[in-house]
Amino acid sequence: MEHPHPITVVTGGSRGIGAAICARLAADGHDVAIGYRSDAKAAEDVAATVRAAGRRAAAIQVDTADAASVDRLFDEAAAALGPVTGLVNNAGVSGPNGRLADADPDGMRQALEVNVLGYLLCARRAVQDMTGTGRGGAIVNISSNAAKLGSPGQYVHYAAAKAAVDTMTTGLSKELAADGIRVNCVAPGVIWTEFHADPERPAWMAERIPMGRAGQPEEISGAVSWLLSDDASYATGAILKIAGGM
Repeated sequence: MEHPHPITVVTGGSRGIGAAICARLAADGHDVAIGYRSDAKAAEDVAATVRAAGRRAAAIQVDTADAASVDRLFDEAAAALGPVTGLVNNAGVSGPNGRLADADPDGMRQALEVNVLGYLLCARRAVQDMTGTGRGGAIVNISSNAAKLGSPGQYVHYAAAKAAVDTMTTGLSKELAADGIRVNCVAPGVIWTEFHADPERPAWMAERIPMGRAGQPEEISGAVSWLLSDDASYATGAILKIAGGM
């Protein structure tokens, strides 16, 4: 028998925006598969939060840039929770910080593999699982306002990767609309997380933000939950910027 609750995979779910998304989805009735790269303790803490909300959780280690590892993630999620109905592509790395001329090529390559190839591989597998079931499904990609601003002097390669995520969202939404699979994107601005190479970056960036402050992860998670919900049934191909006015 089909499980009545949505079952959603969240990559990079053990911290920051990903952890906030998992908590919000649980509060909104999702069972959650938490994909994490290395911190099993943090992932289990998020799983405990999901369970405390009365929902089921599975914490699964994954390298999103490796196709076989992505397949294991979805296989284990389905085995633990049931057929996957949603994906939040969130796992990301910034890569080297500074001017492009000084950037380490291997660091840039890793950032592109995780931020672009990883999203494509996870979406590919999610689509395989969702197509032909009659249930459809929904994918939310986490992009960045950097895609529009370009991040000069910080990480142009990361901004370029996130621009690829925006384009991927547009193309895939059109490709999958007839299959009942919606694909949307949330583009956060500067958010208080451990993502930044300089932990105080959200503080010193505040004066550049029209709202005068950096955002909190919880201010992103609600938008993700909405895009996965039936309330967003006519939304596909949307890129929702949540950036305090930047």
